[in-house]
Amino acid sequence: MAVVPVYNSLILPGANTYIKTDYYEKMTGKHPVTDERVVLIVMRQNLNKDELSNDSFYPIGLAGIITEINDEGYIVVQGRNRVNINEVVIYPSYHIDVSISKRAGLDDLDPEASEARLKEIKLAVARFSEGFQWGQAIRGFIARWNSVAEAAAAISPWIMNSNEERYHILAEDSLAKREELLEQLIYENLEMSRIHNEAKSAQEADYQKIYRESAIKKQMEYLQKELDELHPDTMTDIRKFELKIQEAGMNDTARKEAEKVLNRLKQDGQNSAESGMLYDYLDFVTSLSWKREAPRFIDLDEAEKVLDEAHYGLKKVKERILQQIAVMNLKKQQSGSILCFVGAPGTGKTSIGASIAKALQREYVRVSLGGVRDEADIRGHRRTYIGAMPGRIMDGIHKSGVSNPVMVLDEVDKLSASYNGDPASALLEVLDPEQNHTFTDHYMNVPYDLSGVLFICTANSLDTIPEPLLNRMELITFQGYTPLEKEAIASKHLLPKARVAMGIEEKDLILTDEVLPLIISDYTRESGVRGLKKRIDTLCRKAAVTFVRGNHEPVTVTAENLRDFLEDRPVKHGQVKDSAKPGNVTGLAWTAVGGEILTIETLFTAGKGNLTITGRLGDVMTESAKIAISLVKDCFPELAEKFAQNDLHIHVPDGATPKDGPSAGITLTTALSSLVTGIPVSPHIAMTGEVSLQGTVEAIGGLPEKLMAAERSGVTKVFIPKDNEEDLRDVAEEVRDKLTVIPVGTVSEVLSALGIKASE
Repeated sequence: MAVVPVYNSLILPGANTYIKTDYYEKMTGKHPVTDERVVLIVMRQNLNKDELSNDSFYPIGLAGIITEINDEGYIVVQGRNRVNINEVVIYPSYHIDVSISKRAGLDDLDPEASEARLKEIKLAVARFSEGFQWGQAIRGFIARWNSVAEAAAAISPWIMNSNEERYHILAEDSLAKREELLEQLIYENLEMSRIHNEAKSAQEADYQKIYRESAIKKQMEYLQKELDELHPDTMTDIRKFELKIQEAGMNDTARKEAEKVLNRLKQDGQNSAESGMLYDYLDFVTSLSWKREAPRFIDLDEAEKVLDEAHYGLKKVKERILQQIAVMNLKKQQSGSILCFVGAPGTGKTSIGASIAKALQREYVRVSLGGVRDEADIRGHRRTYIGAMPGRIMDGIHKSGVSNPVMVLDEVDKLSASYNGDPASALLEVLDPEQNHTFTDHYMNVPYDLSGVLFICTANSLDTIPEPLLNRMELITFQGYTPLEKEAIASKHLLPKARVAMGIEEKDLILTDEVLPLIISDYTRESGVRGLKKRIDTLCRKAAVTFVRGNHEPVTVTAENLRDFLEDRPVKHGQVKDSAKPGNVTGLAWTAVGGEILTIETLFTAGKGNLTITGRLGDVMTESAKIAISLVKDCFPELAEKFAQNDLHIHVPDGATPKDGPSAGITLTTALSSLVTGIPVSPHIAMTGEVSLQGTVEAIGGLPEKLMAAERSGVTKVFIPKDNEEDLRDVAEEVRDKLTVIPVGTVSEVLSALGIKASE
């Protein structure tokens, strides 16, 4: 006796069950033999042979006999009796034995009712099969059915009932009830098949319609392509966009969005209300460069030559750019920090961006951020708004025509927030190398890779740049130019460019040797060269007027007639006075246009200890004044009564100009010490540095600019904080050579060096 597990099969007494021959051999371990007894046991779940256990089977099975082994790979088992599965034994070789007993049933079937039921079922199946090509062929097969059970078993491969429902029919003891269940099963499955076939036919009809439309469209597209090839000038916009989308090299997200918008344009037509917006969007995204540019090797010597030809000085900046190029050559990709150039106007922060692009052999684009208040200016407007447009970043990429330009974000310190959002926060994603490879402009609504862009930011001051944005950038300070540097820049760059711009030959405009130094010293007041450029342009324009009026003699500009050409009053720089007076000390200050000297004046007047501060000092300098008073009282306790018996007036000349900053502490302290002791300090001695209540001199910023101002103003000796001693290497050699610079750490060191002895 062979034991064969079955699953999802309808097995019934008096009906045939078909089992694959290879499955029979696999489960029994032997070849099938006709007339061999077989017990079919029903699995609860569809399990592999090695997963079977004693609990894997239902308690009722079917005993039968093999009646046929056909050539189609099936064994026919004729069901005889239902049996109780008392015990299942599974051997390690997967051979299965069962202990069975005959299961009695209730023979309550009405033969006449069963015969009528079978007849109706045959008719129903025959009618169902009429709609199929094989309908006539199976009529003989249907006629041979002798019972409802045979009919159900015959169609069992196509029934949709579950394994549990099929077993429930086998387990029914009443023959009449079992036949009712089989009848219900047959009719349900016939109806489900009918509905399925009707739905399938309807679906096929829909598909045929779709296929037909698709075929027609493809034929039209093919014909349109043929026309486009013959007459490219008459190609439709839709076809142009299709070709652009195919050739653009977009990422998957961008391509799907572009195709979606293109389909909308096709469906709505070019006369719809949204067609203009859809056209503009497609025109923008398909014009972008989506392909990542291949890395190229940049010759360092050639790059250095390009930078030197376009810009004089700026040694630290050029070194940093060459470092960037070296790293990019080694890694064969864009890498490194986001550079931020900080310095006074006219020092070359923006213009060097174009030179960097030339050195890197890349496209250059400048994005001005001054006065930007709307976040949408950075991220773009959503297309739901009328007049929506991309942000300035993606607009710059679009204008450059490549995916890896050198992009200068100009005046990043002049961003401001409003109710429309914070543009500085939007820049965080743009400038973060960890995020900008998937930057999403609201107008585009798809990610774009900005990791290949070399971003360079410029700023005049760091005070207004938010800390999170500042942390993403590497700061490079642009120092002010010395007079000698300005003279070299003027003669090598500004004057030749101005001559070309005004159409003047070199021989037609002659400047004597003393003119450029005189313009620099008396007609400009800046760290950069912007004002110097304006004055040189003025000279060239004056010469142009002369030539146009018929005077073809060369125009010569000398120190004597310079005022006639410029017509500006000379700028009066601060100059130290020759005489020293107690209470007056020369300080050094940093301004947006460079360094300047700042004379601190103090005076006791009759009164009762009141303090008056004039000169439009800010909060920081006002606090420095109060700290200085406390320090002087501590250094000269025997003279402290002067502060109580007199009113103290502190004044910083040029009262119309606001002044503030943490570097006047030592100057204020020295001035008050000079006032109370009556010991004058030479005006040719200047100082800079903040002080603490402990008497230490704290570090300051802007040292190169301050020392240049000191040298220009006639100062010969300067006290600086000891912590700024390292910054002296950033000061031009010509400035250092003309000054005696003394680093100090405490107030007492300064006073002692000036001959003002503090109390022990």
